[in-house]
Amino acid sequence: MRGEVIGVWSEMWREVWSKLAKHPDAPDDLFCELFRELNATRNAPLDPATTLADIVDNSDQARAAFRKTKASDLQGELAVVGFLERANDVIEDFNPGDLTNRYFVLVQSFLEKYSLRYDLRRPFSLHPTLQGVFARLMRDLHAVTAQDAILAGLMRDFDETIRDLKGNQSEQKVRQCIAAQFNLMEALLRHHPDVIAHNGAGGQQATTFGAMCDRTIVWPHQAMKESAQRLYKFASDYPGIRHGGTPANKLRDIDMRDMVALTVALAGFTPYFSQGLNAATIYSD
Repeated sequence: MRGEVIGVWSEMWREVWSKLAKHPDAPDDLFCELFRELNATRNAPLDPATTLADIVDNSDQARAAFRKTKASDLQGELAVVGFLERANDVIEDFNPGDLTNRYFVLVQSFLEKYSLRYDLRRPFSLHPTLQGVFARLMRDLHAVTAQDAILAGLMRDFDETIRDLKGNQSEQKVRQCIAAQFNLMEALLRHHPDVIAHNGAGGQQATTFGAMCDRTIVWPHQAMKESAQRLYKFASDYPGIRHGGTPANKLRDIDMRDMVALTVALAGFTPYFSQGLNAATIYSD
C-alpha cells in the first residue's frame, strides 16, 4: 500500500484531524458529522438508527469513535479518498472560509510528507499522479505474479537484479537485469488466456514472445503490438541479453539508460500481457 492514503491512515489523526479540531472555527460537533460520513466508508457500517445515532449525538463519543477507526475497518483506498473529498463538504457546511482552507492545507501537507500518489486540487479533489499510477502498477504486478510459483520466481529474479545494480552497474549486470525482465514478460504472455486457448486448439504452438503477441487480442493498433515485438527482437539480437545475438548490430555498450528505459517501457505493456491487471483500478483505486 505504498503511496496510498489507507496505508498511513493511522497517521492522519495526528497530522490532520486533531490539528483541524484545534482551529478556532472548529465546532464542538465537528466529529459528529465527520464520523457520520466516515461510517459509510466502513466495511461494516453501524446502524444509523441505533448505534450510529447514539455515537453522533455525543461529541466526545464521536471523536473517540473516529479516532479508533482503523484502516482495516475501511473498505479500501478508493473509499477512503471518497471520504476525504466528502469531508470537505462537511467542513464547508460548518465554515466555508478559514476552516475549509485549513483542511485543504493539512491534507496537502500530509500527501507531501508521506509521498502519496495524489495531487490535491481546489476546491478539494484528489487526482492520481503519474508516479502514483506507475507505483500501483508495479504493486499489482507483484500481486498477480505471487499467485503462480513460476511467475513469482521470475518476479523475484527481476527484483534481485534491480537491487544488485546498486553496487555494480556494469554492462553485465545491466544485461542480466534486462534479461530477467524479458523472462518475466514472456512468462506472463504464456499465461494469457488467448495464448492458452490457441495452444490448446492444436496446430502450430505459439511459444516465442513474438508469436504469443500475435495470438493476444488486446492491441488497439498493429503498431502497438509491433513495438512490443521489436523490443523483444532487440533483446534477442543484442549480444549477451537473451542469446549470443548479432555483434555487428551492436552500436554501443548497454548501460543504465537502457535499463531504466526498458524497465519503464516493458512495465507499460504488462496490462496487455496479463488479464490480472485492471487498468481502471491501477489508476483510481
